[in-house]
Amino acid sequence: MTDLVERVRRRLAERPDRAVDGGEETDTARIIREEAGVISDLQVLEVLRRLRHESTGAGPLEPLLAIEGVTDVVVNGPGDVWFDTGYGLRRAEDTFTSDAEVRSLATRLAALCGRRLDDAHPFADGRMRRADGTAVRVHALLSPPAEKGTCISLRVLRQASLGLDALVARGAVTAEIADLLRGVVRSRRSLLVVGGTGSGKTTLLAALLAEVSHRERIVCIEDTAELHPTHPHVVSLVARQANAEGVGEITMSVLLRQALRMRPDRIVVGEIRGAEVVDLLTALNTGHDGGAGTVHANSLTELPARFEALGALGGLDRTALHSQLTAAVRVVVSVRRSPDGGRCVHQIGILEGNPVKVTPVWDSGSGELDGFPAFRESVTT
Repeated sequence: MTDLVERVRRRLAERPDRAVDGGEETDTARIIREEAGVISDLQVLEVLRRLRHESTGAGPLEPLLAIEGVTDVVVNGPGDVWFDTGYGLRRAEDTFTSDAEVRSLATRLAALCGRRLDDAHPFADGRMRRADGTAVRVHALLSPPAEKGTCISLRVLRQASLGLDALVARGAVTAEIADLLRGVVRSRRSLLVVGGTGSGKTTLLAALLAEVSHRERIVCIEDTAELHPTHPHVVSLVARQANAEGVGEITMSVLLRQALRMRPDRIVVGEIRGAEVVDLLTALNTGHDGGAGTVHANSLTELPARFEALGALGGLDRTALHSQLTAAVRVVVSVRRSPDGGRCVHQIGILEGNPVKVTPVWDSGSGELDGFPAFRESVTT
């Protein structure tokens, strides 16, 4: 079949005016029959499908991306393809017959994202949009340096738009804690959502932003557009990487400074991951209360160290970082993903002291901890 597809591709390359499509007996189907000799209609359709996949979208990985609920598709080389629907990685049927096929797809996906991928620059990272409107984050790494073959990682980016009531219905948070979090948002306390990869940070943040008064203007700054809270006045600003020539980059820090001039009531950073933390803390300490963001950290106690590392990227020393952080942020919510794929609110903590430490006041396993009654009263009065 592979040889047949290659012969048909060469014929089509000689006649670029002919489209690759299905339907009734097209020129492409006629060429397939000429090259194959005796071939069934089902085999013709299979060749047409492979030709289409090799020229549009994610190629042979499109059927995996079309699986309901899929979050990730990863290729570790030919014959080693996996996908995740939220319950852990599962091996897919063999999709590629050689590393040359994987490399060809990786190069084409990089080009779709406006990135360069070749031996001189063997890795690329970007975003593409599929025909159904779904955004996909693309990362590709050639072999070498990948030992076993070209690697491709696709992350399906679905806009987070669930509300707190929906999260309660799913068991991600109790009704009591959902009401408490509503109080945190409405009292205009700045908050952070922390958790590991795929733990539901963005989903929870979007649900909390939906509780913001409809008279307020929310400006969201993101590396990838994922936040989509159910709110009538949201402005989304998305960072941009440099193009293949190395120009045109728009950083999160630049967007944060632009946001300050856009009359924001709430400034939100989709994921705080770099030097933009300095601009965010400055904004939160100069009258822009009620801000929010997510931070990649495995637990509440790791947050101060994580911010120290990010602050150093922006030239902020440890003493200044802790002074800014303790004045800017009060509440931290931790989320986690269980082994069976479920996501839930794990802990709630408060930032206090200088140097900053995070004190848990509620735990999903232990319930109310010391300081919880005072915390609850502070956000409900």
